[in-house]
Amino acid sequence: MSSTSPVVEPSTTVPSSDASRLPKDDQSTYKVYKPSSISSPAPPPPLPDEYFDPTSADLKAAQSTLAARTQALVNAPLELRSVREAREQAKRDRWPNTTIRIRFTDRTQLERTFPSTDKIRSVYAFVRNSLREDVKPIKFILYQSPPKRDLKVSDPQVRDLSLVQLQLAPSSVLLLRFEDESLNGSNVPAPLHPDVLAQAVDLPTPPSFDNSLPSSLGSSSNSVSNPLGKKMPKWLKMGLSKLSDNVVI
Repeated sequence: MSSTSPVVEPSTTVPSSDASRLPKDDQSTYKVYKPSSISSPAPPPPLPDEYFDPTSADLKAAQSTLAARTQALVNAPLELRSVREAREQAKRDRWPNTTIRIRFTDRTQLERTFPSTDKIRSVYAFVRNSLREDVKPIKFILYQSPPKRDLKVSDPQVRDLSLVQLQLAPSSVLLLRFEDESLNGSNVPAPLHPDVLAQAVDLPTPPSFDNSLPSSLGSSSNSVSNPLGKKMPKWLKMGLSKLSDNVVI
């Protein structure tokens, strides 16, 4: 009786999933910015107490704004579905793409442009694919601040909405928070994949504004006129004066 030896199947390599692939093919579609070395500007001098005293015009304007918002909330449930859809379509037509910039705690920033019809999970997938292999399994949350708003994929009021419906179009900055607090320190380098970090460039320098003013503008900055002939609130006078001091012709 002849014994038959077991047949050994050739070993096969399981291809990696899309979630574990680094977006190398998309290097032209995303940008990485190094932490900015520009120091924060000095805080402005404190405002006088009378700056915060509202005038009658301020109170009337605030009341009108509050009444308009209240009326909009009251009428929102009565709005026709076709009207809502038309408004959303107008937003999509105006902003077909949305640029999202992810800011890590060390101020490294990861930027990519998505179709405005994408959901927030597309942003999560892109960020996770860009992380180091040892960090990919760690959960994180994307959020906005201020005011703080968590954009959790587990939240049905977030995951089912498009980027434009989430009010992220045409561009937004999202902050990132890991569940592992050891990754959230401001002195902890962004745990991005080395191939992603290799694409990092310096953050563009913001434009500098010259404070020099023409003589005609400088002479008029001391006295702000009101074309309506009404009393102008103190805070508005100060704001217009500061604005004229920074105008570049």
